[in-house]
Amino acid sequence: MRSRDDIAVHERDGSGSARRGGRHSPAARALLRRWPTALALALTLPGLITGIVSEGSGTAGDAVGVHGEILPLLPLLYVIVHQAGKPRVTWPLLGGSLVVVFGLLAQEVVSPSGVLVGVALVVLLWGALRGTPHGRAVFGVQAVGAVVFCALALVGLAVDPDLGRFVVAAGWLFHGVWDFVHLRARRLEGVVAPSFAEWCGVVDVVVAVELLFLP
Repeated sequence: MRSRDDIAVHERDGSGSARRGGRHSPAARALLRRWPTALALALTLPGLITGIVSEGSGTAGDAVGVHGEILPLLPLLYVIVHQAGKPRVTWPLLGGSLVVVFGLLAQEVVSPSGVLVGVALVVLLWGALRGTPHGRAVFGVQAVGAVVFCALALVGLAVDPDLGRFVVAAGWLFHGVWDFVHLRARRLEGVVAPSFAEWCGVVDVVVAVELLFLP
């Protein structure tokens, strides 16, 4: 049993820790809780404000091309993490996937969207044959999402850029809704890391706005 002196020291330490934890202002505590949103805005708002959405000539065609090629990555991440059954791999998978996608964009030989759609089909086939950690119903939701968003990307890339930007923007905007639904819906919790769903949802919405307001 602990002595009264030990208990007193523990209480002092606990109160000291509480006081130290209480030094954060309400704004700082809110920022710490919403760090995925803060990170997403830090990455996307400069492009929204300045109108710079790509490193090319800045034309609508460039922006539609880049964001259309990237769009299939969004549902693909959900499908892969769902099949892995380990939400903790979401962020490392995002980092590795972005390296691959931007590498494919740089070499201009193989279409990143074509590669991503192909991988998505393979993973969906794997899930259909081998089963899924979260059950058939959730897998069906992910399959529908993959088909819809990949189709929007391919259509947006195939049509005239003036029309394509609205198609691709719709894909990004609807995927933002997709992220927030996964963040809130109890049955869909755990498909991806909640911090990623929050971050991705904000990024998706800002990118959609950027595309809609291209000159």
